Amino acid sequence: MPPMIDPSLFDQIKSKIEEDTTVRKELEQIVDELHQHVSFTQGLLSRIHSTPRSKYPTLLPQVEESIKSQVATVSKLSIFASQYPYYKYNHKWTRPLQDSLSTVLLFSWLSSPSHTLLSPSDVSSFYSVPLNLTSEDKFHITTEEYLLALVSIIDDLSRLAMNSVTLGDTALAVEISTFIKDLHAGFQVLNLKNDILRKRVDSIKYAVKKVEDVVYDLSLRGLIPAAGATEGETKKE
Repeated sequence: MPPMIDPSLFDQIKSKIEEDTTVRKELEQIVDELHQHVSFTQGLLSRIHSTPRSKYPTLLPQVEESIKSQVATVSKLSIFASQYPYYKYNHKWTRPLQDSLSTVLLFSWLSSPSHTLLSPSDVSSFYSVPLNLTSEDKFHITTEEYLLALVSIIDDLSRLAMNSVTLGDTALAVEISTFIKDLHAGFQVLNLKNDILRKRVDSIKYAVKKVEDVVYDLSLRGLIPAAGATEGETKKE
């Protein structure tokens, strides 16, 4: 009488479990590396809250170098993770990836004289990673990750608006106010299905109100700079 259970069944299961464990460990190492680079970049970016804009040319190149390390690690993650089903492991990297995206978005905004916001396609090109893949089961950046990163920089910018006033740069506070109000208006047209994203977006209104109050107080005191005023001109006022 043949055995009721194939003797090799549990050997096969054991092999699959060991393979999955190996993959998870490798992913965790890469994700931990990304987290370390992101944390370092965030530390550098936190200096904007006590650094006048005139000193940004010294600070931002350091941020840029740190971001290059992030991009290299994301590339490594993309190559490795693309060998396996995306939705099986994406929970391991989605938050560190969002944090990485937020540092890139904030760096770009701070670096551009016109405060340019990178689009999802721009971010995809920056990392050399696909956006919203549907035809292939490979590593990619999602629109949700981009939007969550965007919410994060709104929080950073609302804090910067208040600190910029302390540093005498009221023009920056006004620029931030205009920018985040435009972003908030843009978010209002989205029909968001993701519960986490919807809750995070709902919190934007508090950041907008906080910055509006700062700008309103400046206007009452006659401290709103004329259009095109530089940081130095603002301080002279």
